[in-house]
Amino acid sequence: MWSGSEWTSSSSAGPDNAPASASIVARSRPSEKFGTDSSTLTTVRALKTYYDRRAFEYDDWWLGRGRFADRERPGWDDEVDVLAELISSLRPARTLDVACGTGFLTRHLPGDVVGLDQSERMLSVAREQAPDARFVHGDALELPFADGEFDRVFTSYFYCHLEADERARFLSEARRVAGELVVVASIPGADDPLERYEERILNDGSRWKVLKRVFTGDQLAAELGNGEVLHEGRWFVVVRA
Repeated sequence: MWSGSEWTSSSSAGPDNAPASASIVARSRPSEKFGTDSSTLTTVRALKTYYDRRAFEYDDWWLGRGRFADRERPGWDDEVDVLAELISSLRPARTLDVACGTGFLTRHLPGDVVGLDQSERMLSVAREQAPDARFVHGDALELPFADGEFDRVFTSYFYCHLEADERARFLSEARRVAGELVVVASIPGADDPLERYEERILNDGSRWKVLKRVFTGDQLAAELGNGEVLHEGRWFVVVRA
């Protein structure tokens, strides 16, 4: 089943119904039967292995290639273009892109840009895709930067994978290193629960259950604290706070 963000299995369990045999939280590892058993990832550090394995196919999601070639996403390409233009129009600033991934959006950020990710494979793609930025391997919940080192923290499709306590911790870290925060997240569909597990299938056949939280513009603006909704479309929401 297709949701507003990525591929979702119709059999995905909700947070209260996660299979007892699944690997849960960052301290646990995926099943030894990697690629056949689903692993439930609910914290940012637990996602590292998943994103390491997904790094070289991640942009298929943005570009509608591979597994995403036949997805029904009306207006998707146009809204991706709007998102890129919006990011490019931000005032130039010392910007930290947290969980920058492949650098697909990092390359549009104006100013002196640093991308941070915990996946070295993601960073290897990002360095090619956004050669003008500097990239650092690090933990998004313990940012390896001094207080006030940046003007802006930017993050896309990261905040939505955090549990409530992690979101609070991330906001504290973002406020510590920068005065402005810009968050890109997914919009809920008409029948979507705000928080759910999504099953992701990678090209190697491995299956992963990933925690996903979606937001309306008002919800995200309120959670970030008196935020300003810069964009709220069919697929994406962007809030500055």
